[in-house]
Amino acid sequence: MSLASLLPAPAHRPYQEANDDDLERAYSKLTTVAVPKRQPPPYGLRRNWIPRSQEDFGDGGAFPEVHVAQFPLDMGKNRNKGSSSSSLPVKLDSEGRVKYDALVRQGHSKDRVIHSRFQDLIPAQISKEDDPELQRPDDDEIAEVTEKTRLALEKEVASKVAAAQPTHVPPQQGGAQYIRYTPSQQGLSFNSGAKQRVIRMVETQKDPMEPPRFKTNKKIPRGPPSPPAPVMHSPNRKVTVKEQQDWKIPPCISNWKNAKGYTIPLDKRLAADGRGLQDPHINDKFAKLAEALYIADRKAREAVEMRAQLEKKVAQREKEKQEDKLRKLAQKARDARAGIQNASDKSHDEKERDQMRYERHKDREKERRIAKAAPDK
Repeated sequence: MSLASLLPAPAHRPYQEANDDDLERAYSKLTTVAVPKRQPPPYGLRRNWIPRSQEDFGDGGAFPEVHVAQFPLDMGKNRNKGSSSSSLPVKLDSEGRVKYDALVRQGHSKDRVIHSRFQDLIPAQISKEDDPELQRPDDDEIAEVTEKTRLALEKEVASKVAAAQPTHVPPQQGGAQYIRYTPSQQGLSFNSGAKQRVIRMVETQKDPMEPPRFKTNKKIPRGPPSPPAPVMHSPNRKVTVKEQQDWKIPPCISNWKNAKGYTIPLDKRLAADGRGLQDPHINDKFAKLAEALYIADRKAREAVEMRAQLEKKVAQREKEKQEDKLRKLAQKARDARAGIQNASDKSHDEKERDQMRYERHKDREKERRIAKAAPDK
């Protein structure tokens, strides 16, 4: 038994140096795959084309004919743009509760007094009436503050008046200041060999004829408005059945359109119409107007009837006159034909009697017509 039979089989193939023929044979078997490189379109064909990635620039700069913001190699791009956020961080008070008044304090300074808590509505309790913070100032303190205010105002007015004088020279705002300067580099080759220097610092004289350096007419945005008043809501209470019924809003149902073809009950249509929500109220003047119109109509009818009767009577009278005239002419013609004496030959008494007889006949005829026209009167 040999040693080679006891050893396990090798896991890897033994290394053999390859000759030139083997290398050429291996390279010939490999196939080269060309990776397509992304290139921008040529000049003149870049209409409606926008570079989206760094490969679109083709290792070059921005394209001037493409009118969009371009950042080749991320040059000029704000890298911290995504880190900014408008959300407020959650803050807790000393008792561990969330401070929701941070929304109200947004945009205001930290020293501004904003009432946003329930404790701000409770009146302050005055423990001691003799508290010195609650006492009014005495006469000496009032006189002292008044004198300080007067002196400050006089100084301000005097400086303004003096500045308006043509021969006024503005004084120095401050005297000369002496500063001891010790350089960090010590040695003969630095600072001319001096260990310290004394610097005299004075303020430069301002030229009165110098134009203003800064623009003062620049419009700045207005500051934030006053904080809103705190709104205190009442505690939640259970909704009653009546309130639930009052909040039931009928659906909007059109009386002209029904695109879906739904079968809508009549009561739902009336409920959506809103007629039952209005109480009918009739004004009292409608009855007065109706009565006045009825009276006017009745009087107009009576007037028309009386006018028609009067016209009828006038026409009847004219007709009777015409018939009487024709009757007289016929009687006269008959008398003349029979040779009877003419009515003009009668005596005066006969004419008077005939006249009286004719008038009585007319009166009786008139009374007969009146009784016939109005039997109730």
